[in-house]
Amino acid sequence: MCISDSFVQNTLLCMSCGVDCVFYQACYAVLQSWVSKKFMTGCMVLFPVAVTFFVTWWFIQFFDGFFSPIYERLGIDIFGLGFVTSLVFIFFVGIFASSWVGGTVFWLGEWFIKRMPFIKHIYSASKQISAAISPDQNTTAFKEVAIIRHPRIGEYAFGFITSSVVLQREDGDEELCSVYVPTNHLYIGDIFLVNSKEIIRPNMSIREGIEIIVSGGMSMPQMISPIERIPKQNGRLPLDRLI
Repeated sequence: MCISDSFVQNTLLCMSCGVDCVFYQACYAVLQSWVSKKFMTGCMVLFPVAVTFFVTWWFIQFFDGFFSPIYERLGIDIFGLGFVTSLVFIFFVGIFASSWVGGTVFWLGEWFIKRMPFIKHIYSASKQISAAISPDQNTTAFKEVAIIRHPRIGEYAFGFITSSVVLQREDGDEELCSVYVPTNHLYIGDIFLVNSKEIIRPNMSIREGIEIIVSGGMSMPQMISPIERIPKQNGRLPLDRLI
């Protein structure tokens, strides 16, 4: 059987076109995958930067808005001046609140707020969060980050030590720690009384623990190492455990 030259040429041409099409499709798939990965990488890099910029800008505008209208009435138009004034004002409020007179004034204001329906719940929740990171080491602040065995053997829960209590028993006293374990948000959780010897104290600060809770565990470090119990200084923990 004879095969014409034109038929052979057409066959070879079709085969070469098929090979080229497969090659182009493979190159397109590789290029598409590479572009998608790099685009997602760019989004992942820029997302925290954008969020940080947005929150910082909102923070500056929010505090700048308190005193900017006053400066505008005085004919002073300097961007950021209201923000700086707000920071100075907050600083002096802290000094005033630390005094006896300021403490009394704020106590009366708190007494009034706690008797207002609905508003008292918002105030109490926000005060718990501020007390958790307070550098004054008062009785309502978080003392240490804690890891306890809960709810079953082999599982652990992340929480904060808030206080300690001595349980009097017939066979001897037992020191218990009140551990606050958040269940949803930072201000919603359960309280557990756990033997102080059964608590794992990781080497992390209170703020690092709060970041782990708020991020849903996404900021959890790859390795957690327990530390020896840090001796208290005059009944208080060192300030570096709060930062």
